[in-house]
Amino acid sequence: MELYISVFATLFVVIDPIGLLPIFIALTQGQGLSYRRKVALNASLIGAVLLTVFAFAGDALLSFIGIGFPAFRIAGGMLLFLTAVEMLFNKRSKRREEDAEQEDHDDPSVFPLATPLIAGPGAITTIILMTGDSVNAWQTTAIVLAATFSVIIIAYVLFYFSNLFEKMLGQTGINVITRLLGMLLAALAIQFIIDGMRGLGVFG
Repeated sequence: MELYISVFATLFVVIDPIGLLPIFIALTQGQGLSYRRKVALNASLIGAVLLTVFAFAGDALLSFIGIGFPAFRIAGGMLLFLTAVEMLFNKRSKRREEDAEQEDHDDPSVFPLATPLIAGPGAITTIILMTGDSVNAWQTTAIVLAATFSVIIIAYVLFYFSNLFEKMLGQTGINVITRLLGMLLAALAIQFIIDGMRGLGVFG
């Protein structure tokens, strides 16, 4: 349960389903309700498949490249910390919107929704960090995937009822929640870095 909560909290902050709401609405603006819900389902399923692949193959990829797990923890922590800074200063939403506007697709399910907005670098890094370097690899992977799917289901529900949730939260509410999640992610990122340094023997 402790691992599930840790993975769920980290991925919820990294993927940021609430922060994705305005972007989803913008990408599907002017479309009917059935189209929006189809896009929501496709994006969620594709994002889940991509993260599942990294949950099973991420550790093997690191071994093939020759990257030590403590080093990857430190690098991953730094990446997540940069994401946290972007969230705290409201730069992440602006960058996501700019990335979404760069490509004009009829169906935004794969790009930019599934990747890089759902299965982005931060989420992939988190998946590899949580599934790698574990004694009970299969049990750990199952728990990590359960937490991952829980976050993606939340994202799907928010997308499915995007109009309703947008009216309830408003832009101010979304901004406040994003900054709170940024603080949590910053603390988790520092913990990743500390764990990586312990693995290298820097700390006792």
